[in-house]
Amino acid sequence: GVVVQEVRNQFADGGIMAGTKKPDYGPVIDICTKASLRELTTPALLAVLTPVVIGFGIDWKALGAFLAAVILVGQLMANYLSNAGGAWDNSKKYIEDGHHGGKGSEAHKAAVIGDTVGDPFKDTAGPALNPLIKVMNLVSLLILPAIIKTQDNDGGRYVIAAAALVVLVGSIVFSSRKASGITAVAK
Repeated sequence: GVVVQEVRNQFADGGIMAGTKKPDYGPVIDICTKASLRELTTPALLAVLTPVVIGFGIDWKALGAFLAAVILVGQLMANYLSNAGGAWDNSKKYIEDGHHGGKGSEAHKAAVIGDTVGDPFKDTAGPALNPLIKVMNLVSLLILPAIIKTQDNDGGRYVIAAAALVVLVGSIVFSSRKASGITAVAK
């Protein structure tokens, strides 16, 4: 990837490995920042445009039902991810305290793998669902007057829903290209 190439270029000098020169962190930080912002576009558009597609494409009642489902499922999923991640973390600590064979045992190896999965669950994925739910609700509240105002204009509603859907699908296709991610960011 691009980050690996940048690190190799800096190590090729020899001064970094000898300890006579400090590495230049700036290019690696720039590469990672650009890639993360680019990959954040699709989830952000998903949160913003899904209520638009449902609200204008169907009607305000369907949007209300969608939001109820998002709140219910999203909160349950956030709690599950946070609790599961915490449980895996605590199970590793429990085994390291000498239970089930202690450190180095098969149980400890499995717990380390579980903790590797659990940390992102409890630290990032679980808490990230709460802002997603809030954004969907906020967007819905902001577009609701327009949905109600255009409820008798089917053509206008469908054009708005179709445009939002095209942008959403385009973003998903763009994000899932083979050359997406940190390997595709140009210097």
